[in-house]
Amino acid sequence: MKIYEELKARGLIAQVTDEERIRDLVNNGKATFYIGFDPTADSLHVGHFMALCLMKRLQMAGNKPIALLGGGTGMIGDPSGKTDMRKMLTKEQIDHNIECFKKQMARFIDFSDGKALIVNNADWLLDLNYVELLREVGPHFSVNRMLAAECYKQRMERGLTFLEFNYMIMQSYDFYKLFQDYGCNLQFGGDDQWSNMLGGTELIRRKLGQDASAMTITLLLNSEGKKMGKTEKGAVWLDAEKTSPFEFYQYWRNVEDQDVLKCIRMLTFLPLEEIEAMSSWEGSQLNKAKEILAFELTKLVHGEAEAVKAQEAARALFTGGNAANMPSFTLSEDDFQDGVIDIQAVLVKSGLVPSRSEGRRAIEQGGVSVDGEKIAATDLKFTKDDFAGEGKVFKRGQKNFCRVSL
Repeated sequence: MKIYEELKARGLIAQVTDEERIRDLVNNGKATFYIGFDPTADSLHVGHFMALCLMKRLQMAGNKPIALLGGGTGMIGDPSGKTDMRKMLTKEQIDHNIECFKKQMARFIDFSDGKALIVNNADWLLDLNYVELLREVGPHFSVNRMLAAECYKQRMERGLTFLEFNYMIMQSYDFYKLFQDYGCNLQFGGDDQWSNMLGGTELIRRKLGQDASAMTITLLLNSEGKKMGKTEKGAVWLDAEKTSPFEFYQYWRNVEDQDVLKCIRMLTFLPLEEIEAMSSWEGSQLNKAKEILAFELTKLVHGEAEAVKAQEAARALFTGGNAANMPSFTLSEDDFQDGVIDIQAVLVKSGLVPSRSEGRRAIEQGGVSVDGEKIAATDLKFTKDDFAGEGKVFKRGQKNFCRVSL
């Protein structure tokens, strides 16, 4: 099976502009394609991870990826899928985030010998003269069509700033520049990016002629990624300091039954034949499939050694054992009042709940255990000696664990 057909079989492709030409490019290793990453945080997250897996697949098939870092577009903020305007970042914050992104991307993409490129759109967007941009690009965009785009329609009632309104023009200009300067002939993105991507394709065709070989493809991939990767604690990050390998493993180990095979198809590099054999699995076999998913993805992001540790820790917890490789929190002497600390304080300090009231509610609902024993007393207290040695494992719900020690 060739790579384009494999992408379709894995459920990654949602819509394309010219399927036959795109199939030819991708299957014959002739695609120079880009995916954009706006540096809104100092770590990539699960949604980015899905895009990186796609880039890796296409590179393995001989195509050339361009990771476009939004040093320029990040100054504006993409309104797609947002109900409110993004927080404005400083240039210094954006530059710092870009450096973090570069280090993480190198784990997935081979940038040696020109096999892939990292490009920053600040290199051209920040130096643009506004009047010149209006004259060069403005005539090729219809305001009526822009307002009809889904990415803008959903914001019209809440309010769309003129700043954000320009995002489509900036993204379209990105594709135009990448086409001219790097021979980029294909762009990928989530289905919420479709209007922005079509804008870039149309700009190239209008300025350079209808035969310009710039094409677009949208993926189920990124839009699914935005639905995933969220927990009660926030986003699931690729940075081990923000989301530990154990937490990353646990996130995938606890996906819904109906999502596990879809995630395995879309995100792992297991052969499709092997995945298809799992389609008849049910009951306890689905737990095995979840373990496979969690292990494979943790291995991709954090390496095999960390994946093994995370799996062993998760299995130990599941069987009532005491796992070493899990999120941990260390209490200080100052956390104790008159030599004791109550359970609600421990839950808050360890990050298992956001507040004492949430801790009390969790206990009353039977959702808190310590070392495998369910806790019913909301005023339970611990002494320093209780946390001696390896400490105690606190659990809230089915998915949240923390080893607390002194």
